[in-house]
Amino acid sequence: MVGNRRNLIFRVSIVINIAVLLYAALHLSGSNGPGVEWVPITVDGSERSADLPYMSRTIEFRNITETRLPDSSMKNFEESTSQKTPSTMPTTNKTASSTTSIAELEKKLHDTSSEADVTNDTLEIVDENALSDATLARLRFLLACNERDFLPQYLQRGEYWVLKNYVRADHGQVLCHETVTYTTHAGFEFLDNVLPLVERWMAPVSLAIHTPGADLLPTVNSIRYLRDCLGTNLIRQFVTFHVFFSNRRIPNKIPDPNIFLSKAYNCSVLPPFVTINANETYMKKEKLLYPVNVARNIARDSALTHFILPSDIELYPSPNLVPRFLNMIARNAKPLNTSTKPRVFPISIFEVDAKVHVPSTKTELQAMLANKTAISFHKYVCPNCHNIPQGQQWMNAKETNQMDVFHVGKRQGKYVHWEPIFIGTHQDPHYDDRLSWEGKADKMTQGYILCVKDYDFMILNNAFLIHKPGIKHYVRDPKRDTIAGKQTSYIKKIIMPELKKLFGTRTGCAL
Repeated sequence: MVGNRRNLIFRVSIVINIAVLLYAALHLSGSNGPGVEWVPITVDGSERSADLPYMSRTIEFRNITETRLPDSSMKNFEESTSQKTPSTMPTTNKTASSTTSIAELEKKLHDTSSEADVTNDTLEIVDENALSDATLARLRFLLACNERDFLPQYLQRGEYWVLKNYVRADHGQVLCHETVTYTTHAGFEFLDNVLPLVERWMAPVSLAIHTPGADLLPTVNSIRYLRDCLGTNLIRQFVTFHVFFSNRRIPNKIPDPNIFLSKAYNCSVLPPFVTINANETYMKKEKLLYPVNVARNIARDSALTHFILPSDIELYPSPNLVPRFLNMIARNAKPLNTSTKPRVFPISIFEVDAKVHVPSTKTELQAMLANKTAISFHKYVCPNCHNIPQGQQWMNAKETNQMDVFHVGKRQGKYVHWEPIFIGTHQDPHYDDRLSWEGKADKMTQGYILCVKDYDFMILNNAFLIHKPGIKHYVRDPKRDTIAGKQTSYIKKIIMPELKKLFGTRTGCAL
């Protein structure tokens, strides 16, 4: 009887073990979990994916919900999320994903180039308009940056509600070293500038749109038109839209992107940014000021890349600026490898006549400067604001085959009121959220901080920005002058004493 009992127990244990093994096998086979869909990135833009056109090979990205944070930032991420978890918007606005993780991609880059290649002082670049594996490996080594999340979120910034990543670009997760993000801002009435900007930039764009009250709906319809009706996938591929509004001007209804993105827009209807008069927007009717620096900071903070170009939506960049700039960074030649001070990379800015095309090369630009169809930016509005060091020498210097630092300047002396637009990083000073566009001098406080911190302004030799065609002239606006007077007084009496306490002073630095 004892033997029979032992046999019975043995048989039961075998059955239990088999059941456990079967359960484990079923669990492992479904480890992706419900709702996780792996989609390989494609070159033709299918499956809502995008390819960075200047890159010499296709990169596979992993869905951000499954992306591993770099080990160096995992602890900070866990601590921050344990303290406060921001509410997230629905996430069916999917981005491109694949089975390749960031860690695996880093290994691929490391395997492509040896450690000696990565740290070697010389880097052979065959095509300045493309980024090779060796260049990307060098960038990864030099920048040592961390990836940033690409999740939709509701956030608060002072009195403003921010719907971050409200409509996401299809490029999916972007590695911090492999491209540059153009960060910009607008009201929906300026969205006609998005396509010409993207056609020349051909890289990620982070766009913050002010949408108080009834301005949100025409903004949504404008976004849908841009994504669905232009005969190109560039907007879908590269532009991420954020919207924001004051807590006193919350729209009555906030459209769900998961719903409106699933339906094709009626392209036979002209977009709101074409049909509306600028004075008919909710913002204008309610006589609201445009919170330009809030918008700039939202777009900047949402960028996924180490390098960012905070600029205005009406400024169109010279083509191939991104790969040429990153190749310059990867070469790491003088003065990049000798300067020990913080740095930014200012870009020369110009205006062109309304009847001419926007130049694509410095050589074209020089010809237009010679025949007076192009002029320095704001020459007839505020020439000292954008008069860059060695500006005339820059205009006379011939275009070269590669991007380099033309001159290292300072925001001092005759350039003490310079308002440069530059490629920088997330470490640079923010713009002051309290300043409006109508009040003018909205970038001066940042410029002062850069000066006090003794930044080097490394002016790029072949890069430039062109304002939307049409040369501006100064027009007196008594109403705006009154607002500007109040803002100037506020800067001097309130902000300047704050900056001196926080950052100190330096001889030659002023607002």
